[in-house]
Amino acid sequence: MILKELLHAVPVIQVEGSLEVEIASVCFDSREVKDGALFVAVRGVHTDGHLFVDKVGALGAAAVVVEELPADLLEGVTYLLVNDSAYVLGLIAGNFYGNPSKDLKLVGVTGTNGKTTVATLLFNLFDHLGYQVGLLSTVENRIGDRIIPATHTTPDPVALNKLLREMVEEGCDYCFMEVSSHAVVQQRIAGLRFAGGIFTNITHDHLDFHKTFSNYIKAKKCFFDELDRYAFALTNIDDKNGAVMLQNTFGHRKTYGLQSMADFKAKVIESHFDGMLLQIDGQEVWVKLVGGFNAYNILAVYGAAILLEQETLKVLTALSEITGAEGRFETVRSAKGIVGVVDYAHTPDAVENVLETIQQLRTGTQQIITVLGCGGDRDRTKRPEMAKVALKYSDKVIITSDNPRTEDPLAIIKEMEAGIPADKKKNTFSISDRREAIRAACHLASPGDIVLIAGKGHEKYQEINGVRHHFDDREELENTFNEQ
Repeated sequence: MILKELLHAVPVIQVEGSLEVEIASVCFDSREVKDGALFVAVRGVHTDGHLFVDKVGALGAAAVVVEELPADLLEGVTYLLVNDSAYVLGLIAGNFYGNPSKDLKLVGVTGTNGKTTVATLLFNLFDHLGYQVGLLSTVENRIGDRIIPATHTTPDPVALNKLLREMVEEGCDYCFMEVSSHAVVQQRIAGLRFAGGIFTNITHDHLDFHKTFSNYIKAKKCFFDELDRYAFALTNIDDKNGAVMLQNTFGHRKTYGLQSMADFKAKVIESHFDGMLLQIDGQEVWVKLVGGFNAYNILAVYGAAILLEQETLKVLTALSEITGAEGRFETVRSAKGIVGVVDYAHTPDAVENVLETIQQLRTGTQQIITVLGCGGDRDRTKRPEMAKVALKYSDKVIITSDNPRTEDPLAIIKEMEAGIPADKKKNTFSISDRREAIRAACHLASPGDIVLIAGKGHEKYQEINGVRHHFDDREELENTFNEQ
């Protein structure tokens, strides 16, 4: 593709060199530069692409996008000066792959909790309705039946547009994707055209990155601010920041809720460990998900489907037959009658939601025993709060490792222990080895008790000192149950 063709709608301040050069690829990682590449120098969290501008020229880059021109310009390389190279990367990546987001209906899901479940349910629903569908999620990326491993909640602009182009070429009518707050701030979704946006909720998380809760809210809101008048903006009106998301959006404003007046309403009639009976817009439907938080997720999916012009009866019928995302309130039962629950809950609010649901489902003298850790190199402020919330709803809590990454697991556990109320210390145990923590929880449980393994959900690894080791919470839980 000729360079000038890649610059459609791209705000370039200055050009040094020819716009007639042939571009073979677009990248922002200097290690991926090959002959004919267009390299975009992005200022990232860990490094600045501008440090590699001279290097990429020697590697064969035909053009370079920068926010600051280097002192020495290499002969034969075209330099493009811009104000925001991260934003421009999204636009150029879109142009390079033919702006695939305009060739299907792309729906983004954002919020602290529920993104993966909502996006996965939408994928499963539309697949069930007979459409060819794409999915971009924390758990996996999918193009129809083809599964592509996910490395980020929201891929980088180049990978994202490449995946969307593959979806279009394979006949996808829809794509449902998670939109993380990091992705919004880092301009990973720049240039994409969305048919709709869904807001689930917003609670304490990612303050290590955003610094303040206000910044976190603004990041989520920016996604809705960029929707055009052809898109819908669907928000959880029961969330205290739900209405904020609709301010300034050009999209068609729609709401859903269980408590407030809303365009789409639901009520939980019955709830069990294997599902719940909901009333949605006056019609009853049995779904295979559990808990009030999942009632919101189901309602968001229903609302989005209706806004995408699907038939109500077909949608409700399909919702009664599909399942949610892996590692989200998955239940495992032991031969002794212990109920195990594996869930990805890794924020105070998510842990509270899951435990509140378990509280509502338990009967009589059933104990709730929770295994909980916090990830390393992430928001440290939520660690004591996580322990405090777990103890509020559990009879016993075992504090353990999650993904310690480069941190000392014992130091993370110590920070969690700071949130333990004095009168709850006798109900708390600290075991740094996650496998042993799960085994201990199961051995503490009696028939009928409920064991929650929280934090990792679908993940099949544990990251320690930069190395990923195989670890699967569900697998460990089943192995321990089989030993009893």
